Amino acid sequence: MSDKNPSKKHGKPGDAREDRLKAALKANLARRKAQAKAKARATAGGKAGQDEG
Repeated sequence: MSDKNPSKKHGKPGDAREDRLKAALKANLARRKAQAKAKARATAGGKAGQDEG
């Protein structure tokens, strides 16, 4: 049978897991920052539009 995960043999067993967790955390943080910026822009844009009319 072929080995599905040959990278598991290299380094500590927890290294791959830590790398995945770091990548997921970084992606999640970037997504949350983008959502916060979009929400802030929408809120600012909505208030400016209401004040004019």
